[in-house]
Amino acid sequence: MLAGSFRAARWAALLLPLALMAGAWGSQLFGGLIPCEMCHWQRWPHYAAILLATLGFVLPSDGIKKVAIALAALAIITSGAIGVFHAGVEYHWWAGITACALPPASGGTADEMLARIMNTPVIACDVPQWSLAGISLAGFNALFSIGGGVAILLLLLRRQSA
Repeated sequence: MLAGSFRAARWAALLLPLALMAGAWGSQLFGGLIPCEMCHWQRWPHYAAILLATLGFVLPSDGIKKVAIALAALAIITSGAIGVFHAGVEYHWWAGITACALPPASGGTADEMLARIMNTPVIACDVPQWSLAGISLAGFNALFSIGGGVAILLLLLRRQSA
């Protein structure tokens, strides 16, 4: 039987990245914010965490489930670490390592592809599109991801009283 702290860790490992991705996609699709390249970098570990946390519900062995949840927590923390780097670039504490990139233009004639490229906004990685109390979206991702990932690991390490 699974201990209460493991059940909590498993649900947190699934719901935290789902909530953060819902916020990211919601701000993009409904809020009109266009993610920069480093914003996309922060999303990939969350996608991995969602997959790993889902495996934590369906794998046959409790030991393997715990490994999947621990890996999900590390993926969440990784997204937070990328968020720290991105926030530092936004606050001009250090330089970014990438030039901002345009999404690929594929399909259609050469003139149509060129028109799409020319009409696509270039989103700078060093300019926050939104902030609250001086904290950008990358900063919030860093806070929630690192804090949540550490909390998940602590729940996994908690000993159950007999």
